[in-house]
Formats: sequence, structure tokens, C-alpha cells
Amino acid sequence: MPNDTPPPAGTPREAPAAVPSSALPPEHASSPGPGRAPEADPGARGYRAVFAVREFRAVFAAHLFSLLGVTVSELALTVLVYDLTGSPLLSALTFALNFLPYLVGGTLFAGVADRYPARRVLVVCDLVCAGCVAVMVLPGTSVAGLLALRCAVAAVAPVFTGTRTAALTDILGEGDLCVLGRSLLRLVSQSAMLVGYGAGGLLLTALSPRGAITVTVVTFLCSAALLRLGTRDRPARTAEGAGGALLAQSLAGARAVLGDRRIRGLLLLFWVPAFFVVAPEALAAPYADAIGAGPATVGLLMCAMAVGHIGAELYVGAALRPGARSRLVLPVAALGLLPLLLYAFRPGPALATAALVLAGVGAAYIIGLDQWFVEAVPEQLRGRAMTLLTAGLMTSQGLGMALAGLAAEFVPVHQVVAYAGAIGTVCTLLLVAEVRRTRIRYRSARRG
Repeated sequence: MPNDTPPPAGTPREAPAAVPSSALPPEHASSPGPGRAPEADPGARGYRAVFAVREFRAVFAAHLFSLLGVTVSELALTVLVYDLTGSPLLSALTFALNFLPYLVGGTLFAGVADRYPARRVLVVCDLVCAGCVAVMVLPGTSVAGLLALRCAVAAVAPVFTGTRTAALTDILGEGDLCVLGRSLLRLVSQSAMLVGYGAGGLLLTALSPRGAITVTVVTFLCSAALLRLGTRDRPARTAEGAGGALLAQSLAGARAVLGDRRIRGLLLLFWVPAFFVVAPEALAAPYADAIGAGPATVGLLMCAMAVGHIGAELYVGAALRPGARSRLVLPVAALGLLPLLLYAFRPGPALATAALVLAGVGAAYIIGLDQWFVEAVPEQLRGRAMTLLTAGLMTSQGLGMALAGLAAEFVPVHQVVAYAGAIGTVCTLLLVAEVRRTRIRYRSARRG
């Protein structure tokens, strides 16, 4: 069992070497050790090699069920609250609660990800979410109760996501398979923006909001069953009693992660561009209104960035080698927000859509950044680090949307988006310089 005591803040980490799947003997195919890639089909490459790993197929299927449940519940709960109150504010707040509790759950409960076996944590998280949603279905549940239960589900989400992400290093090893596995889960989440709400809308034509929420209970239970039966039971990364109380262990993990200069820079390179890039999505409706476009344009603007992201990540994951992906990280991150500057010219629907597709393509740097992050975080902190990463990413997007909306109360919408692109580019360039400096020190420490 690894020691939970972290090395001093700022200490460079020794990056584990990725083991090629072809180098492993057959007995490791279903039980890879830490840092070792499982054996896959020797002829399989890229995403095919990831799907060749049985446990990942179970995780992927569970992700589909869980994502379907979250998407349907968000839409159905928003409609239900509006039906009960007639208040647009409370209806919007219901959707905003998808973001706000992430910071609380990801900071205070992050220790769960390393303190208990991953499979147990994942199954319990799914069961807790299923229980919360089941109470939402009850006719006597008040609006305040619905909102509180929505907060509870959102607070559990970063623990679930962080634990699952850390568990991928056990299932797929710490090399390229793990990076591609994370990429696949991210692609599914992006695709949900294109089809998930449409499917939820169709479901609401056949069922009441509470009936649609009932479907969510089933999806969470299916996810729990897949994870329980389809993945191996591995020990926790730290002893259950190590580090004292759960809250203290969670906060100590956050301090250790944020206190390391290399890890902190990588986290910010995830968070800061995400904070700025959400501005055009948050303001899609008012921008379409400002240029005299209809509702179809709003849908187009909302989907454009996801299309660019999915296309770019599929190409980078399938066509490029790990070294090429790594070389893309800093230049693509530095340039990723520049397309938003086109909004300064108040473009029409076609040019605005093209700008957003290009901004989505800028997210191609994330797949290489994932590998750097896995290499930089020590094994005993990995669950907490991944949970903190998820919590910070969702919180930064929520804050970015809120501040973009606030700014649009005083500044024309197209200028808000253009300023987001300009200020975000400057901030990202500063982060790129910092990450480059820490990377040089990190490599020097490894050679030493």
C-alpha cells in the first residue's frame, strides 16, 4: 500500500514509463499492474486498442448510461421546476446547479477517491445518485427539495469522475491507452451536447417530467451494475485510516496538488482556457438576437464548438503518435482562443459558426496535456488530483458563463466574446510560458 505522505511541494515527480502492450505476457491481459498497459490485440492501434480491453468496455458502457441519466434529468428537472413555479429564474438555477456544487464536492470529498477501493466508490456514487433521483420522482417533493437533491447529485459527480479517471490508469496503464481512454470518455460527453438534449426532448413528449426522471434512476442503476460486474476489485491507493479524517485528507491532497508548481501549472492550463471559451456558448441566444437571426442559429452556435472539439480530438487520438500529441500541447493551447477575436467584427451566422468550430479545434491540446498530468501526479495522490481537476474544470466553466452573462448586461455581446478571446489568449500565453519552464525542470530532474 503506498504511503499517503506526499513529497515536499514543488518536488519534481519521476514520470512512470509507459510499457508497450506488446511487451507484456498474456497473464497480464486482465490484470495490469500500476503503470503497465494491458495486453490488447497486437493488430489494434489507437482507439481500437482501448476497446480491446474488457474492463474498459464496461467502464465505457457505464459512462453512456450515466451520461444519459444526467442529461435527461437536467432537462426534465428544469421543465419540472418551471411547471411547478412558473419562474424562469428557478428553472435557470436548476440548470446552473450542474456546475456550482462541483467545487464543494471536489474539494471536501476528494479524499474518497484514494481512501477507498475505486470500484466501491464508483458503485456507491451511482447508487447515491439513483437514490437522490428516486426521491425527486415522489410527488410530495418540494421545489426546495428538488434543488437540494440536484445539488447532492452534482456534489457526488466530481468524486465519481475523479475516481473513474484515476482507475483508468489501473485498467489501461499510464501510457497511451490511458490517454486514449480518457479521450473516448470526453468525446462521448461532447457528443451528448449534440444528441442528449434532443433525445431528452423527445422523451418528454412521451412522458411527464417525473416519468422522464424515473428513467434516470434506471440508467444510474445500470451504470452501477456494469461497474460492479465488469471491473476488478482493486485495493485503495491509501489505507482507509491513513491521513486522519476524510475532510483533512481531502484538503491535504488539495494542498499537495496545488502546492506543486508543475501540477499547478498543468491544472491551470486545463481551467483557464475553459473559463474563457464558454463565453460564446453562454451568449448564443442574445448574440443571435443581436444579429437578427432566428432560433435555428442559436442551436447552430451551441453545437459548433462541440463539432470542432470532437473532430479535432478524434483526429489527434487516431492519427498522431504520443510524441506528436505532446508537441502540439503548448502551441495549440496558446492559439486556441484566437478565433473568438472574429466576434469583434460582429460576424453573421456563417462566420460566427466557423469561428466557434475553430475554437473547438483548439481543444486538441487536451489529449497531450492529459498525459503530462498523469506523469506529474504521484500514484498516492492520483484520485484526489483527478477529482480536483474535474471540480475546477466544471467550476471554471460555470463561472465563465456567469461572468460572460454579467458583462453582457453592460457591453455589447459581440464585444464580450471578443474580449474573452483577447484576455484569455494573454492569460493562456502566460500559463504556456510557466508550463514550459516547469517542463524543462521536470525533464532535468528525470535525467538526474
